[in-house]
Amino acid sequence: MKAAGRSVRTRLRDRVAASDPGLLRLVAGLRTVGAIALALAVLAVRGSDVPHLVAGAMAAMVATFAIQEKQRGPQAVTLALGLPVALASVSLAALLASRVVIGDAFFVVLIFCAVYGRRFGDRGTALGLIGFQLYFVSLFVGATVAELPELYLSLAVAFASSALVRFAIVPATPAGILQRLRQAFRARLAQLISAQLELLDAGPDDIDKVLEDLREGHARLHETALMIQTRLDDNTLDASTTRLVQRRIADAEIAAERLGLLLLTARSARRADTLTLHLPGAPAPSVRRMPGADEAVTLLRRDLTALRELVVRPPAEARGTALSHLRNRLLGYRDEENLPTASPAVQDVFRGIGETARAVMGLRVALDGPQDESDDSPATTRSREELDAEDAAIDAGEEEADEAEPTGLRRPTTRAAVQVAVGSSLAIVGGEMLSAQRWYWAVLTCWIVFINTASTGEILVKGYRRLLGTVFGVVAGIVLAGLVGQHTWTAFALVLVFIFAMFYTAPLSYTLMSFFVTAMLGLLYTLLHTYSMSVLLLRVEETALGAACGVVAAALVLPVRTDSRTDDLLGTVLERLTDVTEGAVDQLSGGPAADLLDRARDLDQALGDLRGATQPLTHPITPLRARRDTARYVVALLETCAYHARSLAATAELLPAHPSIAADPRLRGAVRRTVRNIGAIAAHVADPSTAVEVETGPSIASLLEYDTAGVPRYGRITGRVLRHLERLDEAVTGLARPLGVPVATPKR
Repeated sequence: MKAAGRSVRTRLRDRVAASDPGLLRLVAGLRTVGAIALALAVLAVRGSDVPHLVAGAMAAMVATFAIQEKQRGPQAVTLALGLPVALASVSLAALLASRVVIGDAFFVVLIFCAVYGRRFGDRGTALGLIGFQLYFVSLFVGATVAELPELYLSLAVAFASSALVRFAIVPATPAGILQRLRQAFRARLAQLISAQLELLDAGPDDIDKVLEDLREGHARLHETALMIQTRLDDNTLDASTTRLVQRRIADAEIAAERLGLLLLTARSARRADTLTLHLPGAPAPSVRRMPGADEAVTLLRRDLTALRELVVRPPAEARGTALSHLRNRLLGYRDEENLPTASPAVQDVFRGIGETARAVMGLRVALDGPQDESDDSPATTRSREELDAEDAAIDAGEEEADEAEPTGLRRPTTRAAVQVAVGSSLAIVGGEMLSAQRWYWAVLTCWIVFINTASTGEILVKGYRRLLGTVFGVVAGIVLAGLVGQHTWTAFALVLVFIFAMFYTAPLSYTLMSFFVTAMLGLLYTLLHTYSMSVLLLRVEETALGAACGVVAAALVLPVRTDSRTDDLLGTVLERLTDVTEGAVDQLSGGPAADLLDRARDLDQALGDLRGATQPLTHPITPLRARRDTARYVVALLETCAYHARSLAATAELLPAHPSIAADPRLRGAVRRTVRNIGAIAAHVADPSTAVEVETGPSIASLLEYDTAGVPRYGRITGRVLRHLERLDEAVTGLARPLGVPVATPKR
């Protein structure tokens, strides 16, 4: 019974970990709600009136979510500096409340400084956010000079509550977050293997849904891997351990994705295209019955289930002969003589299971420390020796080149500060025409649509999402205000629920977050006895006005067009792709060792930036359907390129430690055309008038042929490298058509 209960708890924990990697959203929501509840409790005991309760609650919320540093020390310093900034902000708001022109001018200057402060990192961003938001809070509660002492007390209680919850009640250390992210990676890896199990038995009617699950599984696993990479940089682990964890995470991700491709190939009438796993809505290949005897399919189902068990079993439960037997059997597939009798495609799947099991074992050693080796088989011992040799060869030294940053108005923070200042000025003028008392809602919306956006298209999409969430939030606010009436603590309880939902859903859906914000504000208006239907409708009007002012300012003042931004980011992705590919092939050809893990991570980050920048082009509301499809296709091709480049880098990192992999100088010639083509595409993106062409020629896969004596020209590992190069070359050539790059006719 205990084992069954433990199993249920484990599954529940894995499900939560997979849906919220690192529990970052849960912690953010609990911290914010806890800080607000504590501040309300203290102020209520003291007998504060409702306006100061509201001010304290909103200040506690701002003091909690504004702090984004990863280490506890810097968090404490920023929080301590935030209190005097908040006190100064509310004081100036109260002093200037009766001086409309001067107050509006100061508000615009404050907005400019708050946005400009983002150039100074997390602390500058936090202090600017606190200054702006507390000025807004003062306007919201109608603070006057006479009420400042009571307001100061509310702010002090709010910041103290935020500090107590952050550092004592809901602590979150970098090491703890990293540990939870590791657990999330395991859970998402297990979910991906479950999707691969579904692919094994999927019929023609189910294949589209299964492929969509596979795509989502790959994307979620990759997202968690990137989160771990980021947290490793902010952690206190030594450099060697950091690189070891990076390496094992990358190995597991690549092995799992390759296993899915091999399984899809075995079920398809022809070799599966990598693009199928990266392009949403891509047509599913025609599936067939798994070739070979039914016994092979039964073995595959059994071994995929065993692989998932190896992944999900917690370290405390990972000991015992039963699990060791599963691990030994799966690792045995890395030896040719242990492969079951089946078609070559199905045997490749068994090899993929063996390689994934090896990656999982390496991941366990890196994350959980040394494992029990008493039940190791010869295949397991060999895999351990390979992992130990690779670990010993990891070089912790890193050198990062400083990139030149733009200056003056070309600096993103300066440009955004100017744009939001102009947009806020327009919002103040237009907002006061709509309402002399609620004009600041337009300014708040204008401010928010500029946060974490870099182009006019991104601002337009964010403004649309905020307006949509606000409209639905107004409807909810009307209903809730009628139900709650004057029940103060019931309303505050609902406010806490909405705030938790707001922070928990913020990374998932900006529209949902805006919905909860607006519904919460409807309850706050009820508490302040200023609720009416006209006030909530005015909220929609001010939101629409603020979003429009933000879009106008972004389009007319130092504009950054979506096309130019995506072109710049595309150029960066192509540059990073060249760095990874050339470095990996050079190392595989016998060249000097390079820091390929960091290069691959830079490629992933650049691709993530491009994916975010193309959202205005791929959003469902865009009227340019052909352009939307082109953007999706280009991003999917680049994700395919990145997968093969990561695989090349992972293989190259095995040198010189791996006993079965040797450098092969002949590989240099296989990649030259691909690198030239990447350069040609990059040149065309930078300047469409440049006269360049993409070259085509004999397939790289043709190098896999046998010589006249019937002996393979290359070994199995080198053959895998050539297949990755072939797929990479095909994907790069495929980029030419949607980007308008001419393709040269092969010379006879």
